[in-house]
Amino acid sequence: MGKGQMPGIDADQYRQGGETPLVEVDRPHGDASVSLILAHGAGAPMDSPFMQAITERLVARGVAVFRFEFAYMAERRKDGRRRPPNPQARLLEQWRDVYALVRQQTAGRLAIGGKSMGGRMAGLLADELQADALICLGYPFHPAGKPEKPRVAHLADLRTPTLIIQGERDALGDRETVAGYALSTAVAVHWLTAADHDLKPLKRSGLTHEQHLDSAADRIAELLQRL
Repeated sequence: MGKGQMPGIDADQYRQGGETPLVEVDRPHGDASVSLILAHGAGAPMDSPFMQAITERLVARGVAVFRFEFAYMAERRKDGRRRPPNPQARLLEQWRDVYALVRQQTAGRLAIGGKSMGGRMAGLLADELQADALICLGYPFHPAGKPEKPRVAHLADLRTPTLIIQGERDALGDRETVAGYALSTAVAVHWLTAADHDLKPLKRSGLTHEQHLDSAADRIAELLQRL
């Protein structure tokens, strides 16, 4: 797996404003037929065990993966202090900046997505950016403990081909709850048996986290390569 960094700014150079973050690149050996920009979730960085594991699996399946960190997470990397996510407007601004950077330097099909919050922010911009596809891993359909406050309005009219990988018992959108939402015909949900928000299954299911991550990577690569 080839690794590298794209022009941007180092984590210790973050300033308030619209600067583009540092982008970490993982490429398969040989030419990649498709690329995916993958954003982290609200509480873990771009090199968390989950993000690393899914990146490695996607690269092994021929997908080039570009990861970046939102400003608040880059600040945490500097001093170790936990911070809440930046306001939505700034998160979206950074997504636009990263997409523009990667699009300028990447030929071929380019999808966007992410884990939890990172995927939700990508979903808000997918049609605007004219991304080739949207990939969401553990989508936060509603805040924790608040199913009465869904975050699905934009999913009803989405035109971008979308794949959501979701655990059946995800506390931010389980199978029963999501069945009640009106989702665009462009949205496909791949359910993982007995899995939680991190796609980890119950032990009694007889399945492992590694199996679920493999299944997720298979479905993502299949969609991206047939675009």
